[in-house]
Amino acid sequence: MKVSIITIVWNNKETIRDAINTVLSQTYKDIEYIIIDGASTDGTCEIVRGYRDKIAKFVSETDNGIYDGLNKGLILATGDIVSFLHSDDMYSSNTIISEVVKVFKNDNNLDGVYGDLIYTSKNDTNKVLRYWKSREFRRSLLKQGWMPAHPTLFLKSRVYEKFGKFDLSFKIAADYDFMLRILSADIKVKYLPKVLYKMRIGGESNKSIANIIQKSKEDLKALNNNNIGGLYALMYKNLSKVSQFLSINKKV
Repeated sequence: MKVSIITIVWNNKETIRDAINTVLSQTYKDIEYIIIDGASTDGTCEIVRGYRDKIAKFVSETDNGIYDGLNKGLILATGDIVSFLHSDDMYSSNTIISEVVKVFKNDNNLDGVYGDLIYTSKNDTNKVLRYWKSREFRRSLLKQGWMPAHPTLFLKSRVYEKFGKFDLSFKIAADYDFMLRILSADIKVKYLPKVLYKMRIGGESNKSIANIIQKSKEDLKALNNNNIGGLYALMYKNLSKVSQFLSINKKV
């Protein structure tokens, strides 16, 4: 099975090398690595071009934000399985892709695999600040605001072919909208109970109070658009994040 991994980046020379190296160090080798750059001017492109013989596709051009970049990557992806790795994040070990592929190979009817995620300090990725512990999927959980961590979600390419890409009317929560769209439908996903992904703290949705408010508005829009629920589900979604801070003593 070929796995397409898509990284989007814009002016992130400080950590793009870490993202690239975590992909290239994977023991699973049938990987198509795609990097979509939003016309960086800080030296990011020069770093990426230093790996040109190991990156399948690299595009650098202006875009209309994060989700436009992700959609561009999806158009270029030719793998059986597709996932995303953000430019300041890493996989938790060099066997993650192999482990995910093994789960897919055990069940041909499987559409997706997801796992746990840890948030780390921006300057020390060994310092865990939050632990996003997931669980086995049930559709009823969506009405309670539950959702797997999107960066840990690996999907068969057929899912995007059937359900489409990210809705660009969302600026912060298009990933949540997309997951609601597919998980409320008749697809089969499996939970791999281990940490798959390390995310540096300080994502777009939590960058400012204004972004947090915008994220909540967009989350509510996504819930309503997909007929999942309303304020009740949003409230539980936000409250569930508290437990992530209480779980940082877990082994990763």
